[in-house]
Amino acid sequence: MQFITPNIWCDGDAEEAVDFYLGAFPEAVRTSISHYPSEGLPEFQRSMAGEVLTIGFQIADTEFIAINAGDEFRPNPAISFTVNVDPSARADARGHIERLWERLGEGGEVLMPLDAYPFSELYGWVQDRFGTSWQLLLSQPTGELQPVIIPTFMFGGPVVNRARAAMERWTGIFRDSRMGAVAEYPEQTGPASPGSVMHGRFVLGGGHFAAMDSGVEQGFTFTEGVSLQVNCRDQAEIDRYWHALSAVPDAEACGWCKDEFGVSWQIVPEDMDDLMTRPRAYETLMTMRRIEIARFS
Repeated sequence: MQFITPNIWCDGDAEEAVDFYLGAFPEAVRTSISHYPSEGLPEFQRSMAGEVLTIGFQIADTEFIAINAGDEFRPNPAISFTVNVDPSARADARGHIERLWERLGEGGEVLMPLDAYPFSELYGWVQDRFGTSWQLLLSQPTGELQPVIIPTFMFGGPVVNRARAAMERWTGIFRDSRMGAVAEYPEQTGPASPGSVMHGRFVLGGGHFAAMDSGVEQGFTFTEGVSLQVNCRDQAEIDRYWHALSAVPDAEACGWCKDEFGVSWQIVPEDMDDLMTRPRAYETLMTMRRIEIARFS
């Protein structure tokens, strides 16, 4: 099981969104589906009784979960997904990027045009019609192969210039983590200060991530629209990550918490799917802040 799994919040259209991604990425597959219980839901969720709750899907080497909920949150470019297309590993790499660009852009918004840039011969950033953002990148065919999908944090608005602090904080918390290469801004660039992170790489729990401080003023920051689910081995690991990450008491609910940078995390047991099959499991979950495995028995 993937240790840290990106979750995408959907406004009642998770099935449509997942079908969209399965149609866009030729290597994508659906992996799981769960449903809301038919009874015992709190009043604000009763209209979802029996409906799809989550859909698991995988693109290349990365697992995702789409959450089928309401209009409370929507993804934004503060967390995007960089798609590395390596011409040494994929034939017709340019054509693949162009097809992805066309498909993901249907009804979406271009954030950076598909074009040549100093860091890549072909790159573009697009926000799809469900709000999820994708950076399509033709990789350099040198060095070690990179993961196809890399979740990428953009620190803007109230947290600009905090990318380095976040990377250092997170790699100090999670097992199997380390800092990678960091490229700095040489001079003031919009709100980004000299020495802040133009682009940084790091590993959390064995998974690859990237971060940057925005060189452009942004009107958004991190929200629950994209959260990171941490699949823990036992209660001790849940407790450790919860106490290390939770910094906003008002955001604590059902295993969700928010850290000092505003990023949302779900700290859950790795056998959560099995626990949720137990009697009254959903009702029990709705009473919790930090998840306590013993309460599901």
